[in-house]
Amino acid sequence: MAKDNIKAKKGFTIIEVVLVLAIAGLIFLMVFVALPALQRSQRDTQRRDDMARFLSQLAQYQANNNGKVPSEATGADTDAKKAAKYNDPFIAQYLLAGGDTFQDPSSGETYNVVKYVSCGSGGCTRNTTPNSAMGEITVYSNAKCSGEEVEYIQGNRKIAITLNLEGAGIYCGNN
Repeated sequence: MAKDNIKAKKGFTIIEVVLVLAIAGLIFLMVFVALPALQRSQRDTQRRDDMARFLSQLAQYQANNNGKVPSEATGADTDAKKAAKYNDPFIAQYLLAGGDTFQDPSSGETYNVVKYVSCGSGGCTRNTTPNSAMGEITVYSNAKCSGEEVEYIQGNRKIAITLNLEGAGIYCGNN
């Protein structure tokens, strides 16, 4: 009789198998829900790093050019061919120097400097709400960041930039 009881207890019951499959399914579901958010976060981190590089190169440009800020005419686009066509010294010689790339991580397209804006005591001429598209950088002179907003500050060497983030809000950085 003892042998019969041992044989009956070998293997898993259907309830045990279903329970293990349900737990495994929940784990996979959590991974697949968290993965896109993690990827967005990584792309936003790359955008912040790119904007830090942009500000660093802008500061270097200012140091080499008596504190001047690249003008709207010379900062129309960061595409290498267009930069060469317009002979844009900031983009061609600073951002894209030595074959560097300056691309948005989600699209793979080169960031676009959409506008250089000069702020005055009346405020900034461009709306300081988030830009219309990913990968578009707006550069404000005489400005500083206040959270996600740009506000006027005296001193033409003060620069603020804005860029949309995928996760939430906009990145606003200044030198």
